[in-house]
Amino acid sequence: MTILVDAHLDLAYSNIENGRELFAPLDQIREYEKANPCVDGIATVTFPELRKGKVGLVFASIFACPPTEPCHHINYNSPDQAYAVGLRQLDYYHRIVDENQSMRLVGDIVQLQEVINHQNYEFDSAEDEPPLLGIVPMMEGADPVRDPAELEEWWERGLRIIAPAWDDSRYAKGAWRQSKDGFSKAGYALMEVMADIGFILDVTHLNEPATFQALEQYEGHIVASHSNSRTLAPHVDERNLSDSQARLLAERGGVIGIALYNRFLKKNQSKGERKETVTLDVVAAHIDHYCQLFGSADHVGIGSDLDGGFGYADIPAELNSVADLHLIGDRLKERGYDPADVEKIMGGNWVNLLQRAWS
Repeated sequence: MTILVDAHLDLAYSNIENGRELFAPLDQIREYEKANPCVDGIATVTFPELRKGKVGLVFASIFACPPTEPCHHINYNSPDQAYAVGLRQLDYYHRIVDENQSMRLVGDIVQLQEVINHQNYEFDSAEDEPPLLGIVPMMEGADPVRDPAELEEWWERGLRIIAPAWDDSRYAKGAWRQSKDGFSKAGYALMEVMADIGFILDVTHLNEPATFQALEQYEGHIVASHSNSRTLAPHVDERNLSDSQARLLAERGGVIGIALYNRFLKKNQSKGERKETVTLDVVAAHIDHYCQLFGSADHVGIGSDLDGGFGYADIPAELNSVADLHLIGDRLKERGYDPADVEKIMGGNWVNLLQRAWS
């Protein structure tokens, strides 16, 4: 396999909001949280677990929590507060790569190729640095951008992907409110500057009108970093993609990442419902659906969203942590997928998208 890619992890959120030291062993975090439970559930993501699972590249989010949500450390009530929250999380990614030689912020072709080339590194001793882990900073909800004119600053600091809304933002409507509106005037200005600079636009969390507006208007590259099929799990409505949305995104050359949240995977599944009811066959069914819809395996990947507001109890039965992502590829092979297509789904499609966006 060329490289295993997870296109959505809320790493800074996990550290800053939930207080998790992500360089600690997962068992240590879980033991501590037995006596100090985390509202988001049992942890599944740490850097050692990413290493164990041989994950080579992640898209790592910057998320400012709207005033309507019960966050503690990353809420905002004004554009300036949202900016400060976002900048603190981007600074977290800079700090961890500065302090760890085996990690890189990835924002261009050269840096991407360095990470890819390093995946097959052979250890000579236990003291050797492990293969590089690449981090592509992304923004989930664009309210930290106080004005589109600031986008150049965010780009210079390493941000490469922007989802204009998580819930409703001043730029676009989110998927939860069933609004008939989409992008605001400020949102169209945001898209224009994003395209001029070269940002990738993530339609995840946008409502349906905003998604179609982005697919029609945005001149740059478009993805859905963690969006499952509404056909298979319609009960979450616009949070999952309709076939029309997905087909248009694929026609634009985009990639859709499958989220590993049981509620978004199985029809009528609720948060906290028995983990055993959702297996990797359900994950494979979403992948199958997209591959059949598009006529190829070229536009689907993984965007797990692990620890993004849910934990171990709400991920597929066979998964214990992010170290188990490779089991998805194994299941696809068992179902008859060509190994070359499995490589695409498990990382190659995301790499190809970044290469096209940055070339």
